[in-house]
Amino acid sequence: MRSLQIGRWRLAFVAALSCMLVVFAAAGSVAAEKEPAGRAVMAWHVTISPAWFDPSSAPAQITPFGMLYAIHDALVRPYPGEKMGPSLAQSWAESEDGLTYEFKLRPGLIFHNGDAVTTEDVKFSFERYKGTGAAALKDHVSEVEIVDPQVVRFHLKEPWPDFMTFYGTTATAAGIIVPKKYMTEVGDDGFKKHPIGAGPYKFVSTKPGIEIVLEAFPKSCAASPKPPPAP
Repeated sequence: MRSLQIGRWRLAFVAALSCMLVVFAAAGSVAAEKEPAGRAVMAWHVTISPAWFDPSSAPAQITPFGMLYAIHDALVRPYPGEKMGPSLAQSWAESEDGLTYEFKLRPGLIFHNGDAVTTEDVKFSFERYKGTGAAALKDHVSEVEIVDPQVVRFHLKEPWPDFMTFYGTTATAAGIIVPKKYMTEVGDDGFKKHPIGAGPYKFVSTKPGIEIVLEAFPKSCAASPKPPPAP
């Protein structure tokens, strides 16, 4: 199983984690039947904060997204050369009047602990979000409706063309999904000590200020080639 060790003081090339994930994903597409193996070590040019493990409290910076997108995944997210594309959501649609946005989850999604990713988690993640852009999002969104375990619908108070920019890009971390059941069991502090997500790497251990060890999670859709849009 491939593991990723991120050291604060290691003398190595400082590279963007998102680029590494793209490389690993490409390698996986060539030999999908093989488990990722070996260890990649990279240096980070800043001290990694436990706040970066929880998307609800991530600071207003782009740097934390390297860690956030390693451990977690979002309904939609940026791709190289593309502002946003499908990830946990296989498709989404805006109503003609601009008042609702509907997302359909890909089937068979799971978090690192084996729990299924459902629209309950989507609603929970949005409602607990308190980071950058939270006020704007909650000023415009009147309700998050769970249509069924795979479909969730966001209702806006009035048309807001910037909704997808705020929800589906690195403008905020509001679209990143965390597991409701696990979060409820361990609380915010427990989650920062051992985060569980649906991203391409699962958390193994950390030595604050020194290193973080992650392990590849091949069942993540972010660890696979970009999921195609639904027909």
